Amino acid sequence: MKHLIIGDLHGKDVWQKIDINRYDKIVFVGDYVDHWNLPDSTIRLNLENIIKLKRQYTEKFELLLGNHDIQYLHYPHYLCSGFRPSMQKSLSFLFRRNSDIFKVAYQRGNTIISHAGITNKWYSEFSKHRIIKGMNDENWTIADLFNKVESTVHRWLLHQAGSTRGGEGLGGITWADRKELIADMLDGYHQIVGHTVVPQPESVQQEDRSATFIDVLDTMTYFHEINI
Repeated sequence: MKHLIIGDLHGKDVWQKIDINRYDKIVFVGDYVDHWNLPDSTIRLNLENIIKLKRQYTEKFELLLGNHDIQYLHYPHYLCSGFRPSMQKSLSFLFRRNSDIFKVAYQRGNTIISHAGITNKWYSEFSKHRIIKGMNDENWTIADLFNKVESTVHRWLLHQAGSTRGGEGLGGITWADRKELIADMLDGYHQIVGHTVVPQPESVQQEDRSATFIDVLDTMTYFHEINI
């Protein structure tokens, strides 16, 4: 399947230039909101248009959540920099009303797309929780498990900010930093992530694993194409 992966938009509408008919699947990695100089109305309209597109083409689009989205969806929890008090009520309403169309991970084969990525150490700690052991289904993919957890009160296990991002311990899938991921990429999987701004698209390969970083839309218009 031909995939197009769209990095952190933060209110930008550059995605509208895409010919969606060229792709089997289009995946947004999250962070639709919280731009430092775009007006509230522009940010909200852009998110509304993305949601409409997903509703119209349900199977073609995957909308993942980033740390900037989580803070509105689950307000007042998981707050981070860039939070706009002026938009809290409207964005919380918009995310919650459409929570059924958002996920935290998308997987096809051994390729996993998430906002910030998965490290071995974090995934090991996550998997050891009694809650997770009781919830997991042997037929689920890793992404299936994460998406299930996001829909429960145990979602806090996913959204930890690690020490490299001002929190404690290890960063979860909406918070892992580029340095964390490069040092400890999940064994056996190829990941595509946003979250950490990079000057240009970057791929790091290590034996049976890799990570591709695509949070570049502040400096260039680039969307990542891949056949999975």
